[in-house]
Amino acid sequence: MKKKVFVSGCFDLLHSGHVAFFEEASSHGDLYVGLGSDRTIYRLKNRKTVNREEERLYMVKSLKFVKDAWVNSGSGTMDFLEEVKTLKPDILFLNEDGDAGAKKDLCKQLGIEYVVSRRIPKENLPGRSTTDLRSKSRIPYRLDLAGGWLDQPFVSKHHPGAVITISIEPTHDFNNRSGMSSSTRAKALEIWGYSLPQDDPEKLAKILFSFENPPGKAEISGSQDSIGIVFPGLNKLNYDDNYWPESIESCCDDEILNWIEERLYFVPLSPRESGYDVLADTNINEAGAQALSKAADDLWTAVQNKDSQAFGKAFTASFDAQVAMFPNMVNAAILKKIEKYRHEVLGWKLSGAGGGGYLVLVSEQEIPDSIKIKIRRIAD
Repeated sequence: MKKKVFVSGCFDLLHSGHVAFFEEASSHGDLYVGLGSDRTIYRLKNRKTVNREEERLYMVKSLKFVKDAWVNSGSGTMDFLEEVKTLKPDILFLNEDGDAGAKKDLCKQLGIEYVVSRRIPKENLPGRSTTDLRSKSRIPYRLDLAGGWLDQPFVSKHHPGAVITISIEPTHDFNNRSGMSSSTRAKALEIWGYSLPQDDPEKLAKILFSFENPPGKAEISGSQDSIGIVFPGLNKLNYDDNYWPESIESCCDDEILNWIEERLYFVPLSPRESGYDVLADTNINEAGAQALSKAADDLWTAVQNKDSQAFGKAFTASFDAQVAMFPNMVNAAILKKIEKYRHEVLGWKLSGAGGGGYLVLVSEQEIPDSIKIKIRRIAD
């Protein structure tokens, strides 16, 4: 009898990369496919699929490499638990993006062989991914590591300080409204399309900031978004009661950027609640702004020294200072998620506010079911 091979995934926007993946998986035995439900994918990615689960299932089941397929009954990144127990596959086959410690542990418990795809495109065909199809743009995302909100004068007027940002390569289809500057990135796409122009980063960042904040706009988007996207590497933006920083310190040292990448893990959060307002019930004051400023300075020093403990401590201190002034940044679900990890990691913060984004963790140990990022090294 042939071995039973199981794969699971979204398989939206079905393309040649998916088909090549199924072909490779089927070379190990009869292939069974579990699809994430529309509800599961919305909760994980904070967006709807292009094709509904019924259509995705129809297309996958029609492929000659697939023995059978279904929509998984569970939720989250391990939504296939019940199906695996029923099917009792010999092999769990997955690509590099799906490789995770929790899946390895499950296979070990159930005696299932764990195989990672080599991701070889079909001869004479280009390599494909869903992210490629969603956006061919190389425009980066950005994450603030510490000091977030000090780019707003209504905060920095109480105490000057820095915002520390990293520019992130678009290697993942990051959620919209997730605190990764997706709205500013959308404006960059309108202006420049596929990639950033080759020009002075500060000039480009000012163009992007001005385009996103035309005259008369009620709420000004912070300049850390445009700077964090345009400036490569790690950057320290020093603010003092102005929308634009007084100075910018940049670090593109490969050793330091590698060190940061190895310690950051992104865990997806559930979507924001309807009617969410981060600016309600704020408590903005000198003590809070000063705490943000100190955390940013401490984090910058920790990174230069490659001190993991100090990095995690400053990372969390910045988040705590933000929450003290903007309590709506968190809710019961987010606090419960943090509690799950707080004793296992060195630090934590949200990529955005109120959910819909990611819980970002600092750890020297692998975090199951998390996403790794790549920091952009040089200007395009």
